[in-house]
Amino acid sequence: MTRGNTRKLATPGSLNGAIRSICDVMRRSNCAGALQYVPELTWILFLRILDERETREAEEAEAVGAEFAPSLEPPYRWRDWAAPDGSKRQELQAGTLGSFFGFVNGALLPYLKGLRDRPGAGPRQKVISEIMSGVERVRIDTERNLLDVLDKVHDISAERVDPTHVFTLSQVYEGLLLKMGEKANDGGQFFTPREIVRAMVRVVDPGVGETVYDPSCGTGGFLAQSFEYMRERLGAEATAEQLERLKCRTFYGREKENLIYPIALANLVLHGLDQPNIWHGNTLTGGEIYGGLFQDAPGLFDVVLTNPPFGGKEGKDAQTRFAYKTGATQVLFLQHVIDSLRPGGRCGIVLDEGVLFRTNETAFVQTKRKLVDDCDLSCIVSLPGGVFGAAGAGVKTNLLFFTKGNPTERIWYYDLSDVKVGKKNPFTLDRFEDFFRLLPQRADSHRSWTVTRADIEAKNYDLKAVNPNARNAEDTRTPEELLDLIEQKGKEAAEALATLRSRLRVS
Repeated sequence: MTRGNTRKLATPGSLNGAIRSICDVMRRSNCAGALQYVPELTWILFLRILDERETREAEEAEAVGAEFAPSLEPPYRWRDWAAPDGSKRQELQAGTLGSFFGFVNGALLPYLKGLRDRPGAGPRQKVISEIMSGVERVRIDTERNLLDVLDKVHDISAERVDPTHVFTLSQVYEGLLLKMGEKANDGGQFFTPREIVRAMVRVVDPGVGETVYDPSCGTGGFLAQSFEYMRERLGAEATAEQLERLKCRTFYGREKENLIYPIALANLVLHGLDQPNIWHGNTLTGGEIYGGLFQDAPGLFDVVLTNPPFGGKEGKDAQTRFAYKTGATQVLFLQHVIDSLRPGGRCGIVLDEGVLFRTNETAFVQTKRKLVDDCDLSCIVSLPGGVFGAAGAGVKTNLLFFTKGNPTERIWYYDLSDVKVGKKNPFTLDRFEDFFRLLPQRADSHRSWTVTRADIEAKNYDLKAVNPNARNAEDTRTPEELLDLIEQKGKEAAEALATLRSRLRVS
């Protein structure tokens, strides 16, 4: 079932190069931008990994004498229609021009999309249908280009990826998702920088046996990172029951966008979650598109990790579901998050600065009062303005961490707002080292301080981080040194003017 290309992808660069070569074919094949080629590659890559996984599971079941029910029937398995030596592929390639497209568009896609409606459809079959839900037809323009893509995807099997030297395939896929979030695209709202996600997961510290929820999950970054964090904490001693619970009954999310919802499912499956419990619809209005994967979700959750959309406006159909009426999407999401936590539940949430400092709109103040009355808002981290720049958002943001059940008595702030962030100096996880060192004791420093409940109420619930311990950059130059500098700059300006005048005379 391979083409003989067994060379290991032994470096991060080689695996990234393999993915890049696939994207190159797609870019010349009617998928010019990341918003076109990432969704197309998503379902193709997913079907490849699914086939490899089910082949391995069938072999393991046979070894112990157990039954195995595959998700797909022939000729709809990757090994049949996409693998270079697949029987269905050989038949189609030997047929008339257009036979391959005819099979994929006319038979394969309808079959995959209809799996969820079959009697007795299993959780994995429902996931397959939802990943394929937005695929009406192949976007790649020619059969030759499609076959080229299939061959290249077939080559990046788990057997060829050297796990001791290479990022996992899921991490490479995250790089593709980041492409969707670059400034020139519209996908940035769905992608939270992974350094921020990892720091938030570490602070909230989800444990095995707890449920994790993201009501605006985008491409699934918080859920995927939480899974990796919890799986690593289990270690080699993990029991089969613990792993089954982690993969099937731990992670829950909601996503509205038709383009992003299947990508979230595929991302989570690629990370190893067998059953991503993602609800498709509008979290704030309750309008459901598909809820079949969310049927067994609990009413309240142990952990919420989320980055709700910035700056959105909601209509009355959303506002009527909440105690405090406002069109501000992020304020309604904050209310939803508080209501979704069980007593003792913990949350890490990204909020834009406007939510923290606005006191001129009643719903903003009421929601923040609810937050500090119903929850212990233990920590606020003020992030630099450029953290979300790569994702097309220049909004100043903050991280809020709170536990539901007891009111807030004091808030510990940590200030990273002065850190310079850009393309040449991206925000990295090591920026949080001092934060994690000070966090256990909530210690004061030039970056950290504590505000009491009385201070919060006196400012009408203005929660913006204003660092009283910030070090001012003091200019220690003497008056004489400043005069010398002015004189030097004057000479440079005079020389530049003289040069310009001489050029004008010559011309």
